[in-house]
Amino acid sequence: MNETPEVPFYQRLSLTLLGLVIIAFTIYVGQDILVPLAFAILFSILLLPVADFLERKGVGRVIANILCILLALLFVSGIIYFLSSQISSFLQDLPSIKKHLADHSKTVQAWIGKTFNMSRAEQSGLINDATSQIKSSGSGMLGNTVLTLTASLLLLVLLPVYIFLILYYRDMIRKFLVKVFKDEHEARVMEVLRESRSIVQGYMIGLIIEMGIVATINSLGFIILGIQYAIFLGVLAAILNMIPYIGMLIASIFCVLITLTTSTEIGDIIGVIAILTVVQFLDNNIIMPRVVSSKVKINALITILGVLVGGALAGISGMFLSIPTIAIIKVIFDRVDDLKPWGMILGDEITGSRKSKFYMKLGRLGGNSEPPAPVKPPTLE
Repeated sequence: MNETPEVPFYQRLSLTLLGLVIIAFTIYVGQDILVPLAFAILFSILLLPVADFLERKGVGRVIANILCILLALLFVSGIIYFLSSQISSFLQDLPSIKKHLADHSKTVQAWIGKTFNMSRAEQSGLINDATSQIKSSGSGMLGNTVLTLTASLLLLVLLPVYIFLILYYRDMIRKFLVKVFKDEHEARVMEVLRESRSIVQGYMIGLIIEMGIVATINSLGFIILGIQYAIFLGVLAAILNMIPYIGMLIASIFCVLITLTTSTEIGDIIGVIAILTVVQFLDNNIIMPRVVSSKVKINALITILGVLVGGALAGISGMFLSIPTIAIIKVIFDRVDDLKPWGMILGDEITGSRKSKFYMKLGRLGGNSEPPAPVKPPTLE
């Protein structure tokens, strides 16, 4: 009887790395197609309970899907309307804002002249040189802007269509994912699909709840300080905070700049920075772990690496999609025997208080039923 020879580890590792390179290259090249589709899948999973509820109440699938999409568009439109109304109010105060900017500009020029012994004429010359360079590259920037706007409009058109079709054909998609594997794996595939849906729904709902909490705390803090456009800045900071790691940095810079244009008090700037710092601390240590991270069992190292890789492959969209994608990959890895070590390195189950459990799992994976013997035997009481 011929036995199938075991594939050496270096061959399996080489194939795994080659597969990762092919996947990364495919995402980088086809991001214009894959990113909208990925967002449509996320939103479809989020809207799936609503669609199922409407169908149980006797609403046809087509009408139920359209109502779900309209509900999502209504929610997004409400946020856009609020932000646009605040921006309109902001533009009405443009004369006052220009005056504040002129005052700040004079202060900065006086400080530069005193510190670096540079006259205002020299400073104006440097500013004019920089402006001419920006104008010379303006045509290229304009072309990139037009392409970005075109891609955004195309995404806005395609996203509802993708969501409707995914919701409409969801039974067929589920049957395909089950039948593509052998019959003995059907129960495991169904478990992966159920858990992936649960993780994505929990993650997306958690993000919305987190955004609401952060917006409320930001707005209350700005109102107490008497900052102009307090609610607008609080909501905008919460929305930008949804971009992993760099979102709050962008929000802080934007809020400080807006405060500079509407106030001449240095205390307001310090207060805004203090509030954003405190909220960021609360979000990272209390809100995010309890509301969002509890749904996605990924360790911090993999999260940071995933966000960086996602950003390198697909920009800000890739950074946002990286976390739920890694969570789904971990669910799959945990249910495939040969991939369980990869699922282990993605998870956050290994902590200082669980070292013994980790060694026991490692021993079972390696064929041993006992953990490795320590250098010094522990004292048993």
